[in-house]
Amino acid sequence: MLFRFVVAASLFVSPSFAQKAETPAEPVAAAAPPTIEAFASLPFVERAELSPDGNHIAGIFGMRGEQNIAILPLANDATNPIVLTVPEGTQPGRVRWVNNDNIIVSLTGLLPVESSRWYISRLLAVNRLSGKFTRLLWDLKGQNGADVLWVPSDGSNQILVAAQNSIYGNFPEFWPTVYRVDVTNGRSRNEVIGRSGVLDWGADHLGQVRIGIGYSDSSLTSRLIYRPSGDGQFKQVDKVSHKRDDVLTVPFLFLPGGDNALVMRDNDDGRTSIFEVDLTTQQTVKTIFEPENGEVEGVVTSDDGKLLGAYMSDKKTPVVWFDPVLNNVQANFNKTIPNSRVNIESMSADRTKMLVRVDSAESPGILYYFDTNVGVLKKVALVNDKLGSKKLSPVKLVQYSARDGLEIEAVLTTPKGRAAKNLPLIVMPHGGPWGHDGLDYDYWAQFLASRGYLVLQPNFRGSTGYGTEFIEKGKGQMGFAMQDDITDGVKWAVDQGFADAKRVCIVGASYGGYAAMWGIAKDPDLYRCAISISGVAALRREVNDFGNSVRGNLYKQQWQEMTPDFNAVSPINAIAKIKTPLMLIHGKRDVTVDHVQSVKMHNAMTKADKTVEFVSMPLADHYFTRQTDRVTLLTAMEGFLAKHNPAD
Repeated sequence: MLFRFVVAASLFVSPSFAQKAETPAEPVAAAAPPTIEAFASLPFVERAELSPDGNHIAGIFGMRGEQNIAILPLANDATNPIVLTVPEGTQPGRVRWVNNDNIIVSLTGLLPVESSRWYISRLLAVNRLSGKFTRLLWDLKGQNGADVLWVPSDGSNQILVAAQNSIYGNFPEFWPTVYRVDVTNGRSRNEVIGRSGVLDWGADHLGQVRIGIGYSDSSLTSRLIYRPSGDGQFKQVDKVSHKRDDVLTVPFLFLPGGDNALVMRDNDDGRTSIFEVDLTTQQTVKTIFEPENGEVEGVVTSDDGKLLGAYMSDKKTPVVWFDPVLNNVQANFNKTIPNSRVNIESMSADRTKMLVRVDSAESPGILYYFDTNVGVLKKVALVNDKLGSKKLSPVKLVQYSARDGLEIEAVLTTPKGRAAKNLPLIVMPHGGPWGHDGLDYDYWAQFLASRGYLVLQPNFRGSTGYGTEFIEKGKGQMGFAMQDDITDGVKWAVDQGFADAKRVCIVGASYGGYAAMWGIAKDPDLYRCAISISGVAALRREVNDFGNSVRGNLYKQQWQEMTPDFNAVSPINAIAKIKTPLMLIHGKRDVTVDHVQSVKMHNAMTKADKTVEFVSMPLADHYFTRQTDRVTLLTAMEGFLAKHNPAD
């Protein structure tokens, strides 16, 4: 396995901080909507992280129409920006600072291993002073090599990484060992030797490995092993059976002075909350946080082992801060900049310096730098400099009842300047299917609305964010009630007078692409057309074939619970029912859904003499991370919709 890295020159100029925070202004009426190129522009930065001293920003930057791993100064600094191209055929994951001079980046690629292709993960370290990059543990022969357990908070260079050294399950090296790795030179030593059955490890904020998670695919059981210190003996403290859908409770923060830890798990009504538990007895000590609305989706912790905040599924309150200083800062942001979402994206180690994004569902927004000692938001960059900070089409949350009475929440985007009355409709189901749409800026929805379409994004049953019971309602319903929820959203929009029943198309990506294809097969008279982007046409082949996966039996059980018959709800087996035109869009470098899915659907549609168009992109990945591919995508969508479901 070899990834090629190229150090590129940068045209980035250190930003001027003379500009104070600005509320996205009301745009001046324009004769024409923004161009395709404007909507397709890559964000200035994604997954941005502030250095521990707050003087530099690292992340995945959109430069010259492509994604780049970069480190840029945020103040007057003599060092040059560091820019690395994302290796071909890989997708970057999280970017993390190890100290003020070094970052680590996880990379995932789909590479040939023996007779098939496997997801391979590795870590790359980059030094901001020299621009030198160092491959970490790339000499290992296992599949997964990028599980970062801990990074130091004292400025040192060593991190903890769990990694495999074999792809063969009957070899001892298959089970991950925890390595202590120096990010400046790649040298490593064993911290905890892998043990049979243990797939994952966890460490505390001091860099001590405290837990291991074991799994048996033959018995469909998981177990938690724990030790009270970094040099003690591991003992099993919990075991669950996945045959009963039990979930292992895994700590995310170890509390000092005993065996207690913080965990995220369901409360009595099935919504994820935060609890303190005794790891040795698995008993709940107390409830830390139980939200009134929504559920906890993630947490924010400090380097010194404190719980700072929680990310929420609640669309109106996306974050809750437990730290009083951060809570006060957030409250002041919300008061000073109303009608926008103000999100603290990253903080310095002492939490006095912050990267703050101000945006809304109607604007890609602006990235700011904030120093609590100064108290002024200083503009770093527009997230999309082609669209600026103007507001686009209005977005709101709506609710409707499915045919069985289940309440469904959806996101509705109405073309700017037009009344929501008898409009052409695009229904756009999300991917996953375990995910949900909210009040985030969505460039697809905004683009379609700018072309005159009402856009409905339903969070059908099985979506996350609404508690375990809502997810459970999706079991056995893939292709059935999950699809009916989408259909019922269309009928609701028509009944409300928002949409024209004769001008409805369905568009989606990944699972949403499946839903688009299945929608025109299941309800052929409802839609005028469909666009499937990176969609799954043959469910059994794509999601029910887990080969030699360590969790193969578990995954099969989980997917088999989603529908009684995969073949019966696969679009490729229902082409005879399709009446409406279908466009397929797929990148050949998609490492999430194989390009062959769309190839086979196109061939089958063509053979059946159905109306189908196929846009195959040689260099596109699953997320269309290259700007040229986004332009191609939006251009194809616009042309197809104008032909088969014109907005005027």
